[in-house]
Amino acid sequence: MNKSSRLLKAVLGFAVWVSVTGSVCAQNTGTQGEPAHLLVTVEARHGTNVPDISQRDVTVYEGHDRDQVTDWVPAQAEHAGLELFILLDDGSNISLDRQLEDLRKFISAQPPSTKIGVAYMQNGIARVEQDPTSDHALAAKALRLPMGVGGVNASPYFSLSDLIKRWPESSARREVLMASDGIDRYYGIGDMQDPYLDAAIDDAQRAGIVVFAIYTPGVGHFGHSYWQNYWGQIYLSRAAEETGGESYYIGFTGAPVSFDPFLDDMGHHLDHQYWLTFIAKTQKKSGWQRIKVSTEVSNAELVAAHKVYVSAAAP
Repeated sequence: MNKSSRLLKAVLGFAVWVSVTGSVCAQNTGTQGEPAHLLVTVEARHGTNVPDISQRDVTVYEGHDRDQVTDWVPAQAEHAGLELFILLDDGSNISLDRQLEDLRKFISAQPPSTKIGVAYMQNGIARVEQDPTSDHALAAKALRLPMGVGGVNASPYFSLSDLIKRWPESSARREVLMASDGIDRYYGIGDMQDPYLDAAIDDAQRAGIVVFAIYTPGVGHFGHSYWQNYWGQIYLSRAAEETGGESYYIGFTGAPVSFDPFLDDMGHHLDHQYWLTFIAKTQKKSGWQRIKVSTEVSNAELVAAHKVYVSAAAP
C-alpha cells in the first residue's frame, strides 16, 4: 500500500469514527430526556425591527445544564394556526365599555388562520359567549358590557384555570388575552403566596398556553384601592410573565384611555412566535423543571414560559 492509499484509509477511518460516535451521542441524549415543546416570542431589545433567529441561535438551560434544541419552527404559513380567547372580567368598571370597540377592531384585523373565542369571568368560571371561530364578525358580536357588579367574579384565576381545563387540545397556538383588575377577592390577602394564581399559572404552563393581560379597574372600593390594585397588577404580571406573555397597565388605579397601544404590541408579539422543541432531562420524580431560553443574537430577546413539566424516567 502506497503512502497516498494509507492516508486515504486513515481519513476514511476517522470519518467513520466521527459518524459513529456522533450517532451514539445523539442516541444517548435521546435516552436521557424527553422532547419538550414551548411557544417562544422573539422581541427586539431596542426599536421594533425583530431580528431573524435560527435554530442554532437558540439555547435552553435547565440550571447549569444546556439542553439539546431539536426544532425551531416559525409560527407562519402552515404553522400559523392560532386559537385566541378574549377573557373579560364581568366585575370590571363600566369604563371597559369604551375599550370594546378597540377589541372589535383587533378581532377584525386578525388573519384567517386565527380563531377567536370570547368568555367572561363570572362566579369563578369562564362563561363562554363564543367558542373559537374563524368568523371574526361573529366573535366581535359576542363582546358585551360587563355586568359591573362588585364580587361577581370571586377570583380571576379561578376563571382562567376553568377556561384552560375546558379548552380542547389543538395543534394550533393557544393564547389568552385577559382584561381584569387582577384582584383575587377570594384569597383576600396581598402577598406572593396566592395559591389560585399559582394554580392558574401551572395550568397554563402544562397546557402550553400563553397569557397576555391588560389591567382595567373593577367596580366599588376595590376599583380605587391602591393596595388591592397594586397586588392585582403584580398578579396579572406574574400570570403573563411566567407563561411567556406580556402584561399592560398605565397606573395603579386609572383606566386606560385606549387598549389600542396594548393590542398593537400584542399583535406584534403574535407575528414573531416560534415553536421550540428541546430535550428536557428526565428526573427521578415527575415534576416542574425551571428553564431559561435565550439567544446571543444582537438586539434579540426570547420570551417563553419559565418552566416545563417533565415525566419521571422509566424504571
